[in-house]
Amino acid sequence: MYRYLVSFLLCGLLLGCSSPQAQKSSGLTQQPYIDAQKMIADDGYVLPITQYWPEKTTPKSIVVALHGFNDYSLAFDGMCNYLKLQDVACLAYDQRGFGKTEMRGIWPKEGRLQKDLVLMVSLLKSNNPGIPIYLVGESMGGAVIISSVSGASKSFLDNVEGLILLAPAVWARSTQPWYQEWLLWLSVHTFPGWSPTGDGLGVQATDNIPALRAMGQDENIIRATRIDAIYGLTNLMDEALEKSKFLPLKVLALYGEKDEVIPKKPTCLMLTSMFTAGVPLEFKHYAEGYHMLSRDLQAEQVFEDTYQWMMGDLKIQEQAVVNYCG
Repeated sequence: MYRYLVSFLLCGLLLGCSSPQAQKSSGLTQQPYIDAQKMIADDGYVLPITQYWPEKTTPKSIVVALHGFNDYSLAFDGMCNYLKLQDVACLAYDQRGFGKTEMRGIWPKEGRLQKDLVLMVSLLKSNNPGIPIYLVGESMGGAVIISSVSGASKSFLDNVEGLILLAPAVWARSTQPWYQEWLLWLSVHTFPGWSPTGDGLGVQATDNIPALRAMGQDENIIRATRIDAIYGLTNLMDEALEKSKFLPLKVLALYGEKDEVIPKKPTCLMLTSMFTAGVPLEFKHYAEGYHMLSRDLQAEQVFEDTYQWMMGDLKIQEQAVVNYCG
């Protein structure tokens, strides 16, 4: 199979090189703002929002939730509804290029996902002074959070209380087989718009089969992925793994033993580098957990652990990273 794929790509390369496509700039500059349904970014781009707000009380804290690759804000419906019952507000939004946003499926320009998060937090803090804000990211969302927080301005860091990373996407090139890195480079510079579905790879993202079926019928889930979007994601994972050891905020990292999307090796490389660098890290792994911890059959345990950690009540095994990663 690889022989035919390589031959196909080499033929395309001989016909002429192409470049990865990125979202086009609007050329606009405006004051960003947020309402109940959306955030309008500083370039006029609309990010749809789903908010879960306690109805009769001021929230104890606010969670900003970032979904994974090809997913969208609905990924956090279960978690946000759970947190709402605990009097914690939750806001999930469709990241640029995903869900119900414009130019869906096209990877944003470098740094744009991070800038959107910074704007979102700034606007929320301005509207809700005195309420602590936590960032929750699953897979790609976790990588966006890591790359946003590491090296961020003091004003942004002062607005964030802590980070919860659910199976963060840190499968960087340095931890991939050489042929995977090479084929991606060749593909993106030959046929950047090629959009394989991933069907037949045999990867199970969660043990929640009804959830998988629902995702398969959801028009807001991207199923055919452009190669240049995968290239963009890989660049983000490179950055996230490299910057993870520089996080200046407290972190709760969660990982499923049965994760078939982000391997244990890069995850442990991230955890070990964070632990060694003195990042204020707490880690918990789930023996029956898959990649989509927010949708797994045991997702409510993940929600409870997240809430307990924010409240300072989660009991974590000492030396959890060392015990798990060796």
